[in-house]
Amino acid sequence: MDEYMTIKETAELWGVTPRWVQTLCINGKIEGALKFGHAWAIPRNTSKPKDGRETSGKYKNWRKCKKDNPKDTFCHSEKL
Repeated sequence: MDEYMTIKETAELWGVTPRWVQTLCINGKIEGALKFGHAWAIPRNTSKPKDGRETSGKYKNWRKCKKDNPKDTFCHSEKL
């Protein structure tokens, strides 16, 4: 079993939370991940999958936008 890691070990190696690794396993994003009862086994040679979440900052503080501020491109680029 030395060729596999736990969710906790994987999370520490990749610099993410164990819950995020578990979500990736559940969604089939980690190739070769196996589930044994309640535990996941992740191959040691597996690389971290690409994170496809929005990271542009475009939606940061979108609730606080002021429509009279022309510099606030999010408020002026889309209908709210």
